[in-house]
Amino acid sequence: MKWNKKYNYPSSTRSVHQGFRHYALNNQMLPSVTSIIEMTKTDQEKESLAAWKSRVGEAESSAISREAAKRGSEMHSNIEHFLLGKDNLNLFEDEKEKSKSRMMSDLIIEEGLRDKLEEIHGVECVLYYPGPKGFAGSSDLIGMYSGVHSVIDFKQKNSIMKESYDSLQNYYTQLGGYSLAHNKVYGSNISQGVILLATTDLVFQIFRIKDEKLIEYQNKFLERVDQYYELISKK
Repeated sequence: MKWNKKYNYPSSTRSVHQGFRHYALNNQMLPSVTSIIEMTKTDQEKESLAAWKSRVGEAESSAISREAAKRGSEMHSNIEHFLLGKDNLNLFEDEKEKSKSRMMSDLIIEEGLRDKLEEIHGVECVLYYPGPKGFAGSSDLIGMYSGVHSVIDFKQKNSIMKESYDSLQNYYTQLGGYSLAHNKVYGSNISQGVILLATTDLVFQIFRIKDEKLIEYQNKFLERVDQYYELISKK
């Protein structure tokens, strides 16, 4: 695995605008990829989430969400340190003392990145798609993965992910948005999206979309962009 900083990724100020995350780039306030996906979820997805909150209770659902967010943030930070070569701080950490997030990040590193990621172009890359229906986001990793120019995201879940789940479909759509933005601005040819996922039970899963399948989700994301701007225009 080696670094190749062939793209000049911009820095950006993030803020909450109209209740959703936005990025300030090139004198534009661009909605985030994740905000667009969140705002354009189907009624079925919204009803499913509401039913879950009702079933476990408001306090418990909030606690679960906070814990998942904290664990995910720590997991991403651990993987980022590894990719940036700053992982030596944890070299003497006792196996028994490792946090759940540390064990999950180690799982993704060993099963999903080592010997598979040949080249790193950027970590936590700010990407944007300019124009009147522009958008932006932050991809976990851009690089050459198993010989293919890829956009890669790290995910964590309490249980096994299945292909039929709406959440996985949204992850694919997210990758579609990131790859679109990268190819538009840099004239690149990202042809693969990769999800590297670890469960709290320490099960590793990998999901890939490439070539025509990635283009399919790029188009699905563009449909969500149209929906988003239509909803915004009505407010």
